[in-house]
Amino acid sequence: MTGLRLTWVQPEDLLGHELAQANQDGRNPSGVAARWRAAGGTAAPSRAGASSNPASPYLRALAEDLLDELADLPSKLTEEEPTDLTQIKAHCPDWPAAHPAVGMRATRGGARPTESGTLQAPASAPAFAPSQSRLEAAWLGRAVGCLLGKPVEKLPLRGIRELARATGNWPLHTWFTAKGLPEELTRAHPWNKRSAPTSLAENIDGMPEDDDLNYPLLNVLLLQRHGRDFSTADVARLWLDELPAGRTFTAERIAYRNLLGGVEPPRTAVHRNPFREWIGALIRADVHGWTNPGDPAAAAEQAHRDATLTHTANGVHAAMFTAAAIAEAATGTSDVHACLRTGLTVVPPASRLAKAIRQAIQLARTHDDFDVVVDELHTTHRAYHWVHAIPNTALIAAALTHANGDFTGSICRAVSGGLDTDSNGATAGSIAGLLAGNPAALPDHWTGPLKNRLSTSIADFDGTGFDTLARLTHLLTRPEAPRP
Repeated sequence: MTGLRLTWVQPEDLLGHELAQANQDGRNPSGVAARWRAAGGTAAPSRAGASSNPASPYLRALAEDLLDELADLPSKLTEEEPTDLTQIKAHCPDWPAAHPAVGMRATRGGARPTESGTLQAPASAPAFAPSQSRLEAAWLGRAVGCLLGKPVEKLPLRGIRELARATGNWPLHTWFTAKGLPEELTRAHPWNKRSAPTSLAENIDGMPEDDDLNYPLLNVLLLQRHGRDFSTADVARLWLDELPAGRTFTAERIAYRNLLGGVEPPRTAVHRNPFREWIGALIRADVHGWTNPGDPAAAAEQAHRDATLTHTANGVHAAMFTAAAIAEAATGTSDVHACLRTGLTVVPPASRLAKAIRQAIQLARTHDDFDVVVDELHTTHRAYHWVHAIPNTALIAAALTHANGDFTGSICRAVSGGLDTDSNGATAGSIAGLLAGNPAALPDHWTGPLKNRLSTSIADFDGTGFDTLARLTHLLTRPEAPRP
């Protein structure tokens, strides 16, 4: 019988990730790192969720103690990168107002960002309730982008490029395929084992289960059951009721474990959780944006209450950025560049995330060749793990900017840039799908293989069509949506 080496929870691996996190967020872990190395501890695995062999009982106990010790170290970046919502707002001078037609849901401040970064008063606008068709395009876009990225998740950038080039698919423009692929490349860059059977062109038969679709489903349930004023504790209870623990990863798995251990939110986000600035909260943000069209502040605040179950600082900011950008896109009145500018208004401008997004957008505007943009982003952010929120959010912003919001261009650039390929494709696809406005505007070679069918282990959604999901989401866009 083989043992079960559960990923993303082994203390000896968490310690290595926490040392990296400490270096990035302004703590000084050198003393702890020296003690860990002297005891025989190793670095965390670079791409896998767990190292191959368990540590000795002594080393595991030491890792747990050092995780707690690292958590107590002060950070030099706390002021520039707060987690508390009131402090985040205080750092954001251009915190957005709702479009005038949103009425009583408007938030403080009446200015909107222009192309140059200056402010102007908002123009009058119609009431913003995205059509069911627009929301269906967003759901489909999220699924297509996710599915495109699934077979190459965890592969290095070089491997993605070589696999695509070998099958005549570079620049990336369609699904990955193993047909015609030289055997030596398959050995050198093996497809994602779990995903290839359902996500290569020759294998697609509906949308397979993925956490990038599970979380939007959970957030539909969240709003149905608890309304817009849900609490972080409501998110936790919903997960315990509806989310199988085995379908969680990184920060979500740690928070889930913490809940079962009696740790309450928001401490669930920080207790022995080195993944608290990774991408998990970002991939949960879409529904908050879809259901707050024209009110990016409300979308960001909902995303904040969701995100703080599992994340802090830049991990939370990335979710808020995404929700606000999507809320702007959901109006159907803004181009992708205005959506990204709106997203930046809810991110503390001195944070690492805001700086990374601004740099990524500038790179995308400067270079015609997107490979140049990607190479520069990988060089700039090489210290971060491939699932960290900062490089991934920057890549999403660069892809959307460079493609000018075009659907195929956006998802293909997001996936071809590597890092967390399925998550980046999903978020880019959600925004670009919203901007496209209708499922008919999305190329059939992308949407046809999905067969309007989603597989999932969440509640009773398995087999649900994207048209049904759009209808359910559309009901939740009403300011006073009735609860079932």
